[in-house]
Amino acid sequence: MTFLKNLIVNLPEIKSPKEKKLGFNVKLKWTLIVLVAFFILSNIPLVGISAVSLERFEYLAIILGASFGSIMSLGIGPIVTASIILQLLVGSKILKIDTSTEEGKKYFHGLQKLLAIAFTIFEAIIFVLLRGLQAMPGMAWVVILQLIVGGLFVILMDEIIQKYGFGSGVGLFIVGGVSWQLFVRSFAFLGQGGTIQPVGRVWVLITSIIEKNTMNTALAAVSIIATIVIFLIVVYVQTMKVELPLSFGRVRGYGIRWPLAFLYTSNIPVILTAALLANVQLFAQLAKSPIIGTFSASGAATGGIVKWITAVDIPSLIIRNSFALEHLFQAIGFTLFMVAGSIMFAVFWVNTSGMDAKSQAKNILNSGLQVPGFRRDPGVLQSILSRYIMPLTVMGGAAVGLLAAGADLMGALVRGTGILLSVMIIYKLYEDIAREHAYDMNPVMRKFMGG
Repeated sequence: MTFLKNLIVNLPEIKSPKEKKLGFNVKLKWTLIVLVAFFILSNIPLVGISAVSLERFEYLAIILGASFGSIMSLGIGPIVTASIILQLLVGSKILKIDTSTEEGKKYFHGLQKLLAIAFTIFEAIIFVLLRGLQAMPGMAWVVILQLIVGGLFVILMDEIIQKYGFGSGVGLFIVGGVSWQLFVRSFAFLGQGGTIQPVGRVWVLITSIIEKNTMNTALAAVSIIATIVIFLIVVYVQTMKVELPLSFGRVRGYGIRWPLAFLYTSNIPVILTAALLANVQLFAQLAKSPIIGTFSASGAATGGIVKWITAVDIPSLIIRNSFALEHLFQAIGFTLFMVAGSIMFAVFWVNTSGMDAKSQAKNILNSGLQVPGFRRDPGVLQSILSRYIMPLTVMGGAAVGLLAAGADLMGALVRGTGILLSVMIIYKLYEDIAREHAYDMNPVMRKFMGG
């Protein structure tokens, strides 16, 4: 254990800022710098590859901010995979880490970084040796080294955002990848060979209407409408919350409302569930077992467990008159997997990230607040919060899983889960930026917060 702790301490890291509270402009600057660096790295091709045959992992690419064939081919996959494993180990008490203490939190995050580095190396080797990224003769380890370097860049950029920017690098990279995909699939006009063609769905819709092509018009219209509907639903659900009235114990007549969002754990459960699904698909490719999953030459799941937890484009199948009963069972299986996985990860996340009733009660009391009409006691406040937090955790986890599954099954312009994550991340980022801006502009608030 001592060796492990020494190893964690000596890992490369981004130094924390010396200032107690970074200014709004500083955080905005570093967020933009990292976002630009992400797009630059995503467009740097790997040296020494002859072909990219990872198209079947398009779902993985969008969710994990990856750009196959570039130095960012691994995306945030290693970080999310490491988080999944630690959540499972800590949540099931197999690994005993007290994340309520500062030392426990540092150890948890250090262990997560160490696991992320290990998975960066592992996934880089797997991608190349399984010929997903086919290297030229004698160039395999050169490609692997480039992937490892790219993965380390992602880990460090995520740390920069956590310490100097808004939100997290994981969320920022997902938004960047999904936004780019959404723009390309809506307005792209370059076809194969660089010829100018109406590739984007908006152009396809216009040309199909002009040519009176009913099927193409319907397909394009459904994709666009599904994207808009998903966006509106997610924005509405994101604003739902329960407000707990609190008062300042030492100042009579003054109080605030402590918001508890309906999606209490935000997008974390669906990120972890989507990453778990992507890893199951990757493992199925490795195992080549008919029980776990079989795949066609194009990479589509044709059998095994993987087939029944894979999303299908229901509207497209109906429009093309190729919808069958097995597609309904696939949709049900995929929905159950997303909902159950999101609930599980939501509960684990609350219990390991300081969002549980006990930790929140401690934070409220430390802020000088209490529930009106109740004595200032941690146990009393914890029992009150328990009435809301765990039900919100379960219902919010189920809702976000159901939204993600429904979005994927509706055939949006990009995978529905990606849109869901992007909207939620952008909304949370907006709240963080607005809060930081108000903090910088209001001296009274800065003084109250101890700045």
